[in-house]
Order: sequence, then C-alpha cells, then structure tokens
Amino acid sequence: MFTTRLISGIILVILAIVIVGAGGNILFAVNGAVSMVGLFELYRVLKIEKTPLAVIGYGACAVYYGLIWFDGHQYVTLMAIGVLMCLMSFYVFTFPKYKTEEITAAFFGVFYVAVMLSYLYQVRQMPDGMYLVWLVFFSSWGCDTCAYCAGKLLGKHKMTPVLSPKKTIEGAVGGVAGSAVLGYVYAGFFGQNMLEITNPCLACALACGVAAVISQVGDLAASAIKRNHEVKDYGHLIPGHGGILDRFDSMIFTAPAIYLVITLFG
Repeated sequence: MFTTRLISGIILVILAIVIVGAGGNILFAVNGAVSMVGLFELYRVLKIEKTPLAVIGYGACAVYYGLIWFDGHQYVTLMAIGVLMCLMSFYVFTFPKYKTEEITAAFFGVFYVAVMLSYLYQVRQMPDGMYLVWLVFFSSWGCDTCAYCAGKLLGKHKMTPVLSPKKTIEGAVGGVAGSAVLGYVYAGFFGQNMLEITNPCLACALACGVAAVISQVGDLAASAIKRNHEVKDYGHLIPGHGGILDRFDSMIFTAPAIYLVITLFG
C-alpha cells in the first residue's frame, strides 16, 4: 500500500507541475474534469449520483465553467438562483419522491466542489498567477506534510478526538507555521518576478498561513461527510489515495483562500 501510494503521489506531483505550469486551456479543461468527477463522487456518497437532481448539478457545473471561460463572473449569482429554482421545481412537481435533504445536497455539491475548486484555475489566471498558483499546493499538500511531522514529534493534545483522533493541536500549528515558512521561502526565490505584489515575502507567507488554517478545516469537512455516510473513501480513482475528493479535499478550501488573501492584501 505504501509503495502504491508513493508512486501515485509522485505521478500526481509530476502531473500538477506540467498541467498547472502550462495553465491556459489545459488547466481549465483538467480543472473542469476534476470538478465534474469530484461532484460525481460526492453525489455517490450522498446516494443521489444517478438521479435527475444530480443531472441538474452536473449541468450547473458545466454552465459555471462556461461562465468562467467566457468571463461571465457577473452572472454566477444568477446561475445559482437558476439552479436553485430548477431543483425546487423538480422537488415540487415530483413530490414526495425526493426529500429536502437531497435537494440541498445537490445544490451544496455544486458550490462545494465545482465553484470552490475552480479557483485553482482562477488563481493561475491572476496577474503573477504563474507564481502565485503554487501557494495553493504549499498550503494544502505542504500543510499536510508539516502537520504530520509536527504531530508525530510534538503532538499531545487532540484537536478533534471524535472526527479525527490522530490530529493534534500541535500538528495543526506546525502545519500552519510550516506552510507560512514555505510561502516566505518561495517568495524569497521568485518574489522578484511578482510584479503586481507589493511585498511578495509577506503576502505569500500570509496567504499560505491563512490558507493552511482553512486547509485543515477542508480536510476535516471531507472526513465528516464520509463519517456521516459511513464510507471510507470517496472513490478509487487514484491508487493508494482514494478518489478525487480524498486527494483534493483541502485544496477545495485553499484555492479560494489564496485568491481571497492575494486579492485583499497582495
């Protein structure tokens, strides 16, 4: 299992470097495909993946990425209202076939997976995005590694004993600190190329630190959903890692967090 996980991890890193580094159409297409697969995985856990509710969700995901592609961000709120109207109409005219929880789950999935994960592409499209986008990985995958090491060495106080017994407060702090340091060091090497950032070292360290906090919330949120529905993994697409959501659960939160912090403080 360890060997399989290691090999898969190496392949994922290589793919990330190539695809994210290329950006543009390639990253957009992969980001959209990953979002659609992730949405399917979530709907499968929620047991609505083959229902008309899921079809509406998949359609909403496609429409949303279409809006991003054609720079129609101003219509996202209208899209959300339209999706909700479609779901509620279906709910009413098929009553009592579907429960309220299924309607809300279908709506939730569109934003939890498709919208939030799309910020990986949107960060890449920002001014200096070819450098800033890697902060998404430092604050998610980097945070995981730093938190694991800090937890192993210093961990004593359980952070969420029921949801994730192995996670400790010391590990969480180490993950945040480690991510901030990674961001600072990274900016030390590439900050001179970030023409739109006033203080690259400070901005990158702050962005990674804030995103690392949110990263751990994202990881725990994905775990909570699995616990509530008594499943171990979201899927088996990535050998040794599970499904898309098992590997990208924290990135769902870090991508919009990096975008927000850089927009506000960059």
